[in-house]
Amino acid sequence: MKFEKIEKIHQGKFITRYDITYKTVDDKEKVYEMISRNHNMITHEELSNHSADSVVLIMHNKTGDKILLNREYRMPCGDFVFNFPAGLIDPGEEFMESAKRELKEETGLDLVRVDDVLGESFSAIGFSNEKNICVVGVAEGTFCPSHSTVEEIEALWYTKEEVRELLKKEYFAARTQSYCYLWSKEEDVTDKKNE
Repeated sequence: MKFEKIEKIHQGKFITRYDITYKTVDDKEKVYEMISRNHNMITHEELSNHSADSVVLIMHNKTGDKILLNREYRMPCGDFVFNFPAGLIDPGEEFMESAKRELKEETGLDLVRVDDVLGESFSAIGFSNEKNICVVGVAEGTFCPSHSTVEEIEALWYTKEEVRELLKKEYFAARTQSYCYLWSKEEDVTDKKNE
């Protein structure tokens, strides 16, 4: 594929719609529709060469036998979806500040330990160049309703057995579904100790 141009089609409050024109290997023009958090994208480099837009929080409890999931009403899906707590990085904010803030806002819990920070990843490569940073760690505290009236979120801890059941019958965000599937298949540390 050879990049030809990018054209802004519509600018909304949070996302901007673009058409990207490519020349295919058989010399045909391909126009690809996409959305971005960048409101003024004009170059090919800007498609991937930008800082992360949001944080994703993969949190476990202190003993590691439960995972934190949000059951959130997602307007584009018209239904509740299980997802990790996540949110946009505010202008001028470091991603770790965003991680602590988003976790508190969406769940009431505090980020008490960071075990890992994963490299940047793309949220939805089929139609967007939005990038995330995933923070893996431990959260504690008391659950509280979301601070936002436009977010309908129920945050809870789930065991591996509970997650396996949810995976069979509930909607998940793809990244959350993948991680939860693998996590729920791992042997419990307590099982190994009892052998």
